[in-house]
Amino acid sequence: MEKPSSTSGSLLRSGTAVYLQEACLEHRYIRSRDTTNIVERPERIRAVKIGLAAAIARLEFSGRLLPDTHESIGQSQANNTSAPVDPSPNPDELVAALGRLNIGIAPLKASLADKKHSLPVIKSSKAVNLLNDPAVKFVHGDIDGDIYLEKLVKWARESSDKVNNGESEIPEGLAQGDLYLCPESINAIQGAIGTVCEAVDTVIQSTGPSGLLETSGGVNDVGLGHAFVAVRPPGHHCGEDSPSGFCFVNNVAVGAVHAHLQHGINRVVIFDIDLHHGNGTQSIVWQINEETYRKTLESEYSPGDKPPSKPGLQIYYGSIHDILSYPCEDGKMELVQAASVSIHGAHGQHIENIHLQPYTSDEHFFDVLYHDSYSRLFAKATDFLSTTGGPGDDVLVLISCGFDACEHEYPSMSRHNRKVPTSFYHRFAKDACTFADKFARGRVVSVLEGGYSDRALTSGAMAHLSGLAIGGGAKVDETWWSVENLIQLEKATKKRKGGKQSLPGPNASGPEPWLERTLEIFSIMDAGSQYMTPSSSRASVPPSTRTLRERKPQSQLANESADPSPSTSPAKKPKGASKGRKSKGSEVVKVEDVDVELLNAGVTDGSVSSKSDGEAAAEVKKLPRVILRVNPPPGHDVA
Repeated sequence: MEKPSSTSGSLLRSGTAVYLQEACLEHRYIRSRDTTNIVERPERIRAVKIGLAAAIARLEFSGRLLPDTHESIGQSQANNTSAPVDPSPNPDELVAALGRLNIGIAPLKASLADKKHSLPVIKSSKAVNLLNDPAVKFVHGDIDGDIYLEKLVKWARESSDKVNNGESEIPEGLAQGDLYLCPESINAIQGAIGTVCEAVDTVIQSTGPSGLLETSGGVNDVGLGHAFVAVRPPGHHCGEDSPSGFCFVNNVAVGAVHAHLQHGINRVVIFDIDLHHGNGTQSIVWQINEETYRKTLESEYSPGDKPPSKPGLQIYYGSIHDILSYPCEDGKMELVQAASVSIHGAHGQHIENIHLQPYTSDEHFFDVLYHDSYSRLFAKATDFLSTTGGPGDDVLVLISCGFDACEHEYPSMSRHNRKVPTSFYHRFAKDACTFADKFARGRVVSVLEGGYSDRALTSGAMAHLSGLAIGGGAKVDETWWSVENLIQLEKATKKRKGGKQSLPGPNASGPEPWLERTLEIFSIMDAGSQYMTPSSSRASVPPSTRTLRERKPQSQLANESADPSPSTSPAKKPKGASKGRKSKGSEVVKVEDVDVELLNAGVTDGSVSSKSDGEAAAEVKKLPRVILRVNPPPGHDVA
């Protein structure tokens, strides 16, 4: 069994967690039961969970999830006056040492005492109120009223009735093939944003000025520096009031603004690694930076006796994407230009766009393309932070993490051979963590964006979480996500009729230990998840165009007619089209020797703010927050 690397990342210093949100499965396509052309589907989350479970199992068996206690405690002691810790402490001494360091992580203490520790999986029940959340209104609101947000809620509320009347629930003028809504879509959108904000809250509150984890008890006992948030629908194509490309609200932009409003984070770095340019995020970032720059100039030229204004939010946006794919596929000048912008400092903007190029081998990708070109995202982010104050407690790193550039994505989605090897998601996560260690107290929150084939989602999630968990310096066996191992994983997790997982035949040998462990962890992650099927077949299925809607001025959106969209006529299924995917309910496999802890989230309203915003949010039903801690299998003593 592979031994832990001496340079492995320490979970005591910067823990990693996965955030899930069941409400995100409620966003579904209801115009037809034929989902042949629907790629942004609830089952995407299932594929991601399989990859996350495999990553956790692999890390457990490699010993990566047990902290290097000598290194981690030693680093803590470097910033404290307590005596050094013995290089080979026993479990009781470890617990005592943690107590002296005042790191209030009770579950971690217990797991260290048992020589068992795994990565926490948090099933969040947090949600925001779209019409009453400060960060959402900051990004998607309007001075004259929350026109777009109110319309979005209305579209979802009326969607079922429109579809039953043979109409489209998406207003005329928006991309019918790329956007869809159902009455429960608002639950998914509010839950996605709430979960992102919860991860941001925990990561920021868990890291202090010294770079050590600091917790104050309660729901933050897990002590996190890194988080991966698996939510949908995605968000990076959505601008202030322009839904497109499967996106209705910009999750990452709202997370950045939430960090600013609630925690005083004034500098945010957003890395976007989706196949497609995050045109919505870049547009929002430009507007925020423009406003901050204007206020800065006004402050500089204001009378000397005027008190200085509160620092505004500054955001660096860096994207690696395919310039030939959506939203630039049609070659529209303004979209291609936006996806090619490189501006640093002028007019208060900090934006870097890098175009993906074909690669001939993994060596060519990493030694040439990544080293010489793609890693420039980090160099420009370094320049941004260096010129705005250097490392500080007001810095946060966010990743818009799309897996649709993966080598295993559908050929129809990635048509121009601008791909990345699966190991890219591992390498980029490690490099982002190293960057955050230097500038942002180690804070990294990665949020799911695109990725549509099951294999792309599973392999990308596995590689990415492995990188977040071990951080910079350490290495893992990259054959974990080899095609051979992915095929094993797919066969083991394939659903049969009735929703049961595939199991070995009577004469077959048992699965490998890592695979058996993956199934145990996945069964807990996926317990109770419902991948619902549509309830209507009245309307046709328009093909996904992945083209941006025609842009309208704000006044036109405000005055948009409330008349129903034109009825869609039935269309023949394309010749040769594959059979549509059918969702089936999952059956939970009984798993023993697994610790499951329930924590009451204490949600009393629709906000996840750590401070009061003075506005009453809509009441949300109280639900428990579930933190899953999965111990290694019986008899497996992690060294």
